Amino acid sequence: MTLTVTSLWRHPIKAHGREEVSEVTLVPGQSMPGDRLWAVAHEAAKLDGTNWVRCTNFTRAAGSPKLMAITCKTEAHKLRLSHPDLDDLVIDPNADQAAFIDWVMPLMSEGRAKPVKLIEASEQGFTDSSWPSLTLCNHASHKEVEAQLGKDLSIHRWRGNIWFDGLPAWEELDWVGRDLRLGQAVVSVRERTERCMATTSNPDTGERDADTLGALQTFGHKDFSVKIAVTQGGLVRVGDKLEMI
Repeated sequence: MTLTVTSLWRHPIKAHGREEVSEVTLVPGQSMPGDRLWAVAHEAAKLDGTNWVRCTNFTRAAGSPKLMAITCKTEAHKLRLSHPDLDDLVIDPNADQAAFIDWVMPLMSEGRAKPVKLIEASEQGFTDSSWPSLTLCNHASHKEVEAQLGKDLSIHRWRGNIWFDGLPAWEELDWVGRDLRLGQAVVSVRERTERCMATTSNPDTGERDADTLGALQTFGHKDFSVKIAVTQGGLVRVGDKLEMI
């Protein structure tokens, strides 16, 4: 059985845009380079400087589904943000805070805490785990969710970092506690990724249109993908092999 990396994704601003890369150099004890470097704190946030805090302190697609349709492209030291309902915005996240808040405000759902500022991570990306994690996603498991719902789904509902093919559905959930060689890097599978309402939103439109959580529960859980920690750094490219150690 040959397992192959099919795509690599990062999300420079947590919950506000995805970006594909062809290769990445993983660093021990760090999350995906360029992933969740910033997060959008809302007016009710309780922050600890620029240190990691729980995701409930930030605006997310779980509460404002239109955010799911944002895409991102890194251009030199700036980010180009795109959304089907808005004109593109090019910003330096550290310098253009007001412009960003004005741009994203129309995408916020009524009654949600308003975004107030971008926070840059100091030590680790603002992932949903308190330790520096990446998510590893199995295409076969995604196809099982599609089959359960009877419709095609974008893989971007899961906002994963590393996608691979070649493994039967859901077998990755049994990898917790195992080590994997991923390209030139070595990673340890730490835990499953429990999913939230964000996955019910269409990444093309930002509209909630699929009961992904209900579909997952038919398999006896609400998990999709596993969270991994980098234990040995190295280059990972699309097309590289993934193997158990």
